[in-house]
Amino acid sequence: MNQVSPILVAQITDTHLFASEGHKMDGVPTVQSLEAVIARLKELRNELDLLLLTGDLSGDGNAQSYDHLQSLLNPLQIPTYWLPGNHDCAIAMSDILNMGMVSRRKSFQRGGWNFILLDSSVPGSVHGYLTGKTLDWLESELKVLGDCPTLIALHHPPFTVHSAWLDDSSLKNPQDLFAVLDRHPQVKLVLFGHIHQEFQLQRHQVEYLGSPSTNLQFRAQSPTFKLDSKYPGFRLLKLYPNGMWETQVERVPYFQPLELAAKVS
Repeated sequence: MNQVSPILVAQITDTHLFASEGHKMDGVPTVQSLEAVIARLKELRNELDLLLLTGDLSGDGNAQSYDHLQSLLNPLQIPTYWLPGNHDCAIAMSDILNMGMVSRRKSFQRGGWNFILLDSSVPGSVHGYLTGKTLDWLESELKVLGDCPTLIALHHPPFTVHSAWLDDSSLKNPQDLFAVLDRHPQVKLVLFGHIHQEFQLQRHQVEYLGSPSTNLQFRAQSPTFKLDSKYPGFRLLKLYPNGMWETQVERVPYFQPLELAAKVS
């Protein structure tokens, strides 16, 4: 294998599928918007090395929503890894999202990078929290995996995003996460979802990246719930074995129903 070659990763987040395929989330038929994103991923299939799904894959935690997702992902034939968000049912996910190229592994290596996926969901709550057990596991994985560049993913942002209504449901113990990461300089990137918008912030040489949803988008820096007119999207990351990386967000043109257009005007 040519170790100079980077790998290409797509982060897909907040798909919000439901048991009923016709269900709409604030006017957006989430299956159709995800299908538009998957059509773009099919065009990139020969370049993509893996997909990272960073939570709220279901909007109702119903097993049928994960069946829908599995059937949409199968034709891509791209190695896929996932973690739960606040709307998900981790038990149903583990049972269903574990076939073909879709794996429930939470620590793996690819292209000279380590990947560690964390569960920040709190049953029955919207906010995020990393338990002592999860943080201990993260610490042990970082020690065992060694000095290779590392990407960590979770659902909830460990920073406020200057939207009061969203910041109420961010990660409640970010300092506990930072305490672990500060001991391990091989960590280069932390990815998250939840906020349905782009976000980028550096802290202690680690870049923290939030990504748009595959359906509706939240307006940035709005104190109350407001939708944005931006298209659905996903994040692409090019990771080099020496720890360098590049990233961009792709938007997928998707027709917005009239009822959604009224909410963002």
